[in-house]
Amino acid sequence: MHTRKLIVMTMFVAIAVAGSTFVSFPAGIARAFPVQHAINVIAAILLGPTAAVIIAFVTGLVRILTGTGSLLAFPGGMIGALLAGLFYKQYGKARYAAIGEMIGTGILASLVAVPYAKILMGTTVATFFFVPPFIVSSVSGAMLGVLLAVRLERTRIVSKII
Repeated sequence: MHTRKLIVMTMFVAIAVAGSTFVSFPAGIARAFPVQHAINVIAAILLGPTAAVIIAFVTGLVRILTGTGSLLAFPGGMIGALLAGLFYKQYGKARYAAIGEMIGTGILASLVAVPYAKILMGTTVATFFFVPPFIVSSVSGAMLGVLLAVRLERTRIVSKII
């Protein structure tokens, strides 16, 4: 059973990395990559908060190592995945996983990104500089994630795999 879960986690990482390469849109001064947020929500619902955070971390790591992401992938992905998983675990409804992703990435991670960017990236920006693009990206991805997760939960294949 653990091997199947690891395989599913690896597939989610692959989908998030590939999706980040091909699916993005302008969000103010930045680009929104909603696939990562959708994967966060789906993983939180299907696999739980720990697996969702691991998937977000590995996705961020692969994106940074391949030059398709920045260091902001870590706080943005991991905080959103954690809150999505915890909210879903607490309330048991997909919409709460989406709310957790939006709060975790859109608000908390965007605020954590300011000192993080200053220390690790040498960038100084205003406190709310990252909030609008993080919110746009997380809201669009969370909505997509809820739609897909609800559909996936209805299939018998998912229950057999996980």
